[in-house]
Amino acid sequence: QVQLVESGGGLVQPGGSLRLSCAFSGSIFRLYVMGWYRQAPGKERELVAAITSGGSINYAESVKGRFTSSRDNAKNAVYLQMNSLKPEDTAVYYCNAAVKVGVRVDYWGQGTQVTVSS
Repeated sequence: QVQLVESGGGLVQPGGSLRLSCAFSGSIFRLYVMGWYRQAPGKERELVAAITSGGSINYAESVKGRFTSSRDNAKNAVYLQMNSLKPEDTAVYYCNAAVKVGVRVDYWGQGTQVTVSS
């Protein structure tokens, strides 16, 4: 069973930076597309970034140029470096692991709170 454990959230001032980490266990990491999603109060969960095992990355338009995702296939970990944070980035951030075995199967971490406020 895949397990995902996020860390690195917290409170930061506008313009600041945070780095989220997600540790993966329970399966073969390189088979999964790893993603970061976020959900703000009253809003639907949205994709922030998704990264394949080969390093191809897709970013939401709202974070392009500010956020960088990376993965370490040797450490079974994925990261989200968030710079120039804005109040509208405030949300619970979730790590996601997705694989297609006929149908798409998703696994989720417990989420980590990111609050951008002065």
